[in-house]
Amino acid sequence: MDRVFLTVALQAYLNRVRGRFGPFARRVKEYSMRRRFLFLAVGAVLALESSATRPDAWRAPRAADGHADLSGIWEALNTANWDLQDHSAQAGTMWETGAIGAEPAGLGVVEGGLIPYLPSALETKKTNFSNRRTKDPEAKCYMPGIPRANYMPYPFQIVQSPRGILFVYEFASANRLVNMGKLVEAVSDSWMGTNNGRWEGDTLVVDVTGLNGLAWFDRAGDFASDNLHVVERFTRTDRDHLHYEATIEDKTVFSRPWKISMPLYRLVETNARLLEFKCVEFAEELMYNQYKKK
Repeated sequence: MDRVFLTVALQAYLNRVRGRFGPFARRVKEYSMRRRFLFLAVGAVLALESSATRPDAWRAPRAADGHADLSGIWEALNTANWDLQDHSAQAGTMWETGAIGAEPAGLGVVEGGLIPYLPSALETKKTNFSNRRTKDPEAKCYMPGIPRANYMPYPFQIVQSPRGILFVYEFASANRLVNMGKLVEAVSDSWMGTNNGRWEGDTLVVDVTGLNGLAWFDRAGDFASDNLHVVERFTRTDRDHLHYEATIEDKTVFSRPWKISMPLYRLVETNARLLEFKCVEFAEELMYNQYKKK
C-alpha cells in the first residue's frame, strides 16, 4: 500500500514540475538546436573557402579551344642559367669586372642533385667550364636552345592558338612554334629544334627533337649532343605561375634520362612587354677580333 502511495505521489510531483518548467525547457532546446545549426553552417562555409584556396582546386582560365590558357609573359627567377646544379658564389671569368661579373650562389634545379654524365662527357663539361668566357654560346649571341631558353634571365612570351603555340624569347629574338596538329618530323637540326605539342589535361607537353647539340644548358658548361631529346611540361598552377619541367635524354652523353623543374613567374606590370635584346653587335669583338688586320 505504501509503495503504491509513493508511486502515485512521485508521478504527481513530476507532472507539476513539467507543467512549471516545460516552456523554459522547450526554449532551451530550441536555442540549442539553432546554435548547432549555426555552427554547422559556418563550418560548411569555411570548408568551401578552404577547398577553393587549395592549389589543387584552382582551375586555369580557358583559351578559345577550351584548353588551359598559358598566354602571357613569363620569366624564371633563379640561377639556373649560371649552373643547373647547386653552386656557391665565385669570381667571374674576368677579374676586371669585379663583383659585377661574379657568379651568385644558387640552389640546383636538377632532380636528384647531379647530372648523370658518362665519364668521358664529364671531362668535356669540365673543359667547357674552363673555357666558358669565350666558348659559351650565350657569349656569342647564338640561339639559346631548349631547355635553356626558358630559364635565361630574360622574359619570354607565350601566344596560344588551337593550331600552334608560339614562344617568343627576348634574348637574341629567338622563337619557336609548337605544332599542335599532326606530328611533324625534324627535317634538319637547329638551335631551337622541332617542337610537337599535345595536351595532357591542363598540362602542355612539348616533345623537342632535331636539336643541333651546339647549345649549352648553362654557363657552367653543361651540354648535350645532337642526339638530345627533350620533353617539356608546362602547367599553370595559379594566375601568376607556371610549373615547368624538362626531361632530358641523350644516351651518348648521359647514363640515364634526368629532369629539371622550376616555377616560372608572370610579369604583372601594367606595361609588361618583350623588349629587344639583339646582341650580335655585342659579340662581334669576341668572335671576330682575331681576324682583324694588325
